Amino acid sequence: MDRAISASDANQRFSELLRDVAEGESFTVMSRGRAVARVMPVDRVAEGRSIDRLLAFVGKLPLRHSGNWSRDDLYE
Repeated sequence: MDRAISASDANQRFSELLRDVAEGESFTVMSRGRAVARVMPVDRVAEGRSIDRLLAFVGKLPLRHSGNWSRDDLYE
């Protein structure tokens, strides 16, 4: 379960908040009584799966020839 923290407290104690997140805690940042953001640890396993899916998708895209150009053409 996320711990609620005000936007002001999150701003003032951001380094401490990040240390807590690195240890596995999650926070819901509140502004004027409304949840506006969540700060949570990165799920490295899910991140790896997402990267693998993206690379598989890009690998299936057809090759396209964009004409003959050089790096210098980009800066003219």
